[in-house]
Amino acid sequence: RVAMCVGKCSRIVGPCLLVLGTLSVAANILLLFPGWALKYLAEGHISKHAKAMPGIWGGGIAVLLAATHITAVGWRCTGCSDCGTRRNAFISAVLSKLALLGAAACFVLSGVGLTNGPLCFYNASEHGHGHGTLWGYPFLDAGSQELDARTENYLHDRHTWSICLEPVGVVAWNVVLFSLLLLVSATEMVLASLQILNGCLGCLCGFCEGK
Repeated sequence: RVAMCVGKCSRIVGPCLLVLGTLSVAANILLLFPGWALKYLAEGHISKHAKAMPGIWGGGIAVLLAATHITAVGWRCTGCSDCGTRRNAFISAVLSKLALLGAAACFVLSGVGLTNGPLCFYNASEHGHGHGTLWGYPFLDAGSQELDARTENYLHDRHTWSICLEPVGVVAWNVVLFSLLLLVSATEMVLASLQILNGCLGCLCGFCEGK
């Protein structure tokens, strides 16, 4: 009965992680092209947390590796053959731990990226950050003592988003995509943790429903 539950769980968790991992990669790629424009990446005017690409290597590749193995083992074991071995269960648990670490890193970096706000071209003199227009982090450059207040203000007050002149709409672009990465990576952590437990049970009972 336990083996049956382990096999069924793998067939649910695996495809879910595949979808989430793909979504994470797509969201991070979009972060590199604000407003669908290519020039900002070529010029290096992309947020450092987007360029760190946590959604690609953390919430993406690390999770997809685990998801591919979990899905393959789970579906090959339908009806039970010799595939539901304890070795596969152990590999599944190890890969799920890697996925958990990757998703956690993606969650942290995405949270910092959301908190700091986007890199954009803005008028510093108008907002008391300096003189003239420049590239920077307007929601971070005000100073650490005002950071919490400014972050809360920028996330909840859309009127402040107009401070960024270029790329057009970059604040909304970053908020939506980093928020999506946070949600995706949090879900990945839950599923990876579930699969770690599932893999440990599989080491004891195997994946096959007929055992």
